[in-house]
Amino acid sequence: MYPSPTASVVPQSCPARRPLARTMLLALACSILAVAAAPAQAAFPDHALRLIVPFAPGGAVDGAARPAALELGKALGQSVVVDNRPGAGGTIGIQAAEHAPADGYTLLLGNIALASAPALYPQSNINPKDFAPVALVGTTPYVLLVRADSPIKSVAELIQNAKTHPGKMNYSSAGTGSAIHLAGELFKAKAGLDIVHVPYKGASPALTALLGGEVDLMFSSTMEATPMLTSGKVRALAVTSAERTSQLPNVPTLTEAGLPGYQVTGWYGVYVQANVPPEVLKTLQQKAQQGMRSEDMRKQLANYGLEAAKGDAAEAQKMLDDETARWSEVIKNANIKAN
Repeated sequence: MYPSPTASVVPQSCPARRPLARTMLLALACSILAVAAAPAQAAFPDHALRLIVPFAPGGAVDGAARPAALELGKALGQSVVVDNRPGAGGTIGIQAAEHAPADGYTLLLGNIALASAPALYPQSNINPKDFAPVALVGTTPYVLLVRADSPIKSVAELIQNAKTHPGKMNYSSAGTGSAIHLAGELFKAKAGLDIVHVPYKGASPALTALLGGEVDLMFSSTMEATPMLTSGKVRALAVTSAERTSQLPNVPTLTEAGLPGYQVTGWYGVYVQANVPPEVLKTLQQKAQQGMRSEDMRKQLANYGLEAAKGDAAEAQKMLDDETARWSEVIKNANIKAN
């Protein structure tokens, strides 16, 4: 009635364990096969990107956008297509970039329009913090112009004349809220002047108005001003940058000309939605820095009166933060209302 000492004792649970073990092994094998059969996730980028430019083609905008798209495309190994979306002071293009899929394939060429949008177009709900920096492309100073036949030959004379005749002098711009309009408003505030803003539909009509005697002065991009300076039709009183520009080496800065603390720089940077995957943002930033620093990029920018930036993301972020704070204050203090 007792088992023999030599008999093997087999636990009653063993027969149940064997099927369970086989089931687990089978499940594991199926899982391995499923993973092996699954297609590998494509590395970013695996197709063309687009760079939304919130302005019409032409001028310094193209001078920044097209070389940036070309060099970034080379670095990424994919085409970057420029997509111009003008309108409403740049807000249409900015919103198009903001509402695109956050996958890194839609980029934005940002400038002062992105920085000033919250104050100038509050109804647009544009928030610069919704964008992450990819790279700063380039910068350019503006130049303060009067007609060649103007009796005003210096910034000091201009300020004196404006203070002697408050409200009598006027200046043109490319439209309310444009970069050269805001440059003019900051000039008025720094110098304590009462001069009248006359907006036009673009920088070219604004320059034509100056040449035709409709206005007394204007701020212009160096690219658009240079042909007129070369032909002797206008006189440059000062540039708005902190240092003299290689484009106009004989023209003093506004600080040198007697208005300390005045500095305005036109700028262009590449941005993407802030909520793109971190690894995608890192790829964009690394490749952009590589492309923006190329010699070809520097030469192409110089053709449009732009100076190449260092190209890194930190520089682009600082520019956007500083410009947003500055122009929000200027717009508020000047009570500027977008059309």
